Amino acid sequence: MIGVALIGTGDISGIYLKNITQVFRGVNLIGVCDLIGSRAEKGAAYVSELNPRKTVKIYKDMYEAFNDPDVSVILNLTRPGEHYGVSRQALLHGKHVYAEKPISVSMEEATELLALAKEKNLLMGGAPDTFMGAGIQTCRKLIDGGIIGDVIGADCAMICRGHETWHPDPEFYYKRGGGPMLDMGPYYLTGLLNLLGEAKGVTGMTKRSFKSRPISSQPRFGEIISVDEDTYAAGCIEFTSGAVAQVITTFDVHYTTQARFEVYGTEGTMIVPDPNTFGGPILLYRREDAANLPSVDPALIKPEEISLYRGYRQIPLMFGYRENSRGLGLADMCRAIESKRLHRANSEQQIHVLEIMTAFGESSRQKRCIDLKTKYTRAEPMKNADLPGVLE
Repeated sequence: MIGVALIGTGDISGIYLKNITQVFRGVNLIGVCDLIGSRAEKGAAYVSELNPRKTVKIYKDMYEAFNDPDVSVILNLTRPGEHYGVSRQALLHGKHVYAEKPISVSMEEATELLALAKEKNLLMGGAPDTFMGAGIQTCRKLIDGGIIGDVIGADCAMICRGHETWHPDPEFYYKRGGGPMLDMGPYYLTGLLNLLGEAKGVTGMTKRSFKSRPISSQPRFGEIISVDEDTYAAGCIEFTSGAVAQVITTFDVHYTTQARFEVYGTEGTMIVPDPNTFGGPILLYRREDAANLPSVDPALIKPEEISLYRGYRQIPLMFGYRENSRGLGLADMCRAIESKRLHRANSEQQIHVLEIMTAFGESSRQKRCIDLKTKYTRAEPMKNADLPGVLE
């Protein structure tokens, strides 16, 4: 088993601690660390609650974790603006790194991290790993098998009114490294890459709709956040295959359904599950389904008769990991260290996603299409293992 130290025991750490302790068999959590000591203590206590026979160390600081000989991998769950500094120090201390998304908040920082990892012969990887779940893996298998024909394009939208209505400490979502594209974009873009392959260009427009935002969640109810990042990003991505995807991410809009992910092909359309989840329903609509519906001018359909997915069929999931399996990418990387193979949530994927995301703002500022420089090759699809929590 590969020894792992977790840095940053904030809100997202709970599901990682649970899955590392109860689901993934190749990961051995050695210890936890947080700038706020009480949070680290709470995380360690949660592990003992999940498994009374398991005791983890509480490091006084991250350097104590970096110098622990029992630790091979640093799980970096700090805030986005801190990812670079923590990951860099971990690499300098000879540790592999798996980080929450994004890999960093700038291409310069990310490029430096990848060069350092290569120099030290260390692996880097990171979230999101939702693409490894049953939902997107089933979609990939079906699309690769030609179920919707040749892919023409896709349409993705993450639409909500912001996280300050529910998150206990939402300010960082509007500071450096925040905004809807860097926060939620990784789920959609990673999903797109795994379904459509490498991207080659981005044209985008971004804006900051509100200069400040009031917090309506506890415990900071009533405080005002000054907004430093754009909160509406929209544009198009051109893929090497010739497919084109429209993408919107926003924290500015009142909307009932946060996620939309559709892939269009010459033979049909597929509705992909919310890429922020591991499972979810898959809907398919092919030409024979259209033939079974009455021909009518859409403008003449009465409002009460409108059904967004009228005529679609639900497709059963074909892979494991349908529940919240955060940490799946970490477990896969730990297995890759042992078997010396490429891990699926790898740094090539992370930096390609980051370049796409930052290109939306760059395109908006320059008023032109941005040609991407990074390259990307899809990793191997998932395989159904004989035992849950065991990766080949």
